[in-house]
Amino acid sequence: MKITLFTSNKNRHNYFINLLANISDELFVIQECGTIYPGIIPWHYPVSKIMKEYFEKVQEAQLKLFGNSYVKNRKGNIRTFPMLLGDLNKCSLDFLSDFLKSDMYVVFGSSYIKGDLIDFLVKNKAINIHMGVSPYYRGGDCNFWALFDDNPHLVGATIHLLSKGLDSGPMLYHAMSNIKTNPFEYTMSTVKSAFYSIAERIENNSIFNIKPLIQDKNNEIRYSKRVDFNEEVVKEYFKKNINLKSKQFEISLLKDPFFLNSSE
Repeated sequence: MKITLFTSNKNRHNYFINLLANISDELFVIQECGTIYPGIIPWHYPVSKIMKEYFEKVQEAQLKLFGNSYVKNRKGNIRTFPMLLGDLNKCSLDFLSDFLKSDMYVVFGSSYIKGDLIDFLVKNKAINIHMGVSPYYRGGDCNFWALFDDNPHLVGATIHLLSKGLDSGPMLYHAMSNIKTNPFEYTMSTVKSAFYSIAERIENNSIFNIKPLIQDKNNEIRYSKRVDFNEEVVKEYFKKNINLKSKQFEISLLKDPFFLNSSE
């Protein structure tokens, strides 16, 4: 099987590249590159002491869950097209043509895709990994906001069909985690859950037999924008006594959930 992945350049993204390479004949990666030091280097988030502290904790959790991941290309089946974050929507389909001849398309951590490319991907039933449990949490930094709102049972990932609307495509299933040690490792472990679930279900072809479910937007709790995630809310977040076990998972709120356990 040929797979094209649209992703980014942090450890977790490289880990996912290596995981998909193990189950594909050819893996084509369009990798958008941004800073690996948010909170320190000006980018999408403010630069400050409190933001630096927050993202250092994110990095610690990422290293624990994914290690120092680099693209290994052990099978020699990975073709990578690196570009600066923000360049993707300037690329024509002809320019990307060598990367658009796959059997399957997966999106995780890319910029918001628009224009002819989103039309192509929607037509080809591309799958998106949204880090947040839809339809309850949509937009940016969703798992942060779920914990902020005292909803640890709604921390996870939604694997859904890509759509033109943000995180709004029909859902295939949710990926969750039972690794509840600290908030940062908990949210990061749901990323790993998404990776392993999608790799497993692509490999056994079961992902192609899942009936998508249209999202009920009436159940939306929060639609967050990147600008909402700022120094003041991070300070408030650090002051909270977050109890990861305050609310139990309610299967009725989820679609065919996959749970990552501590052994994985």
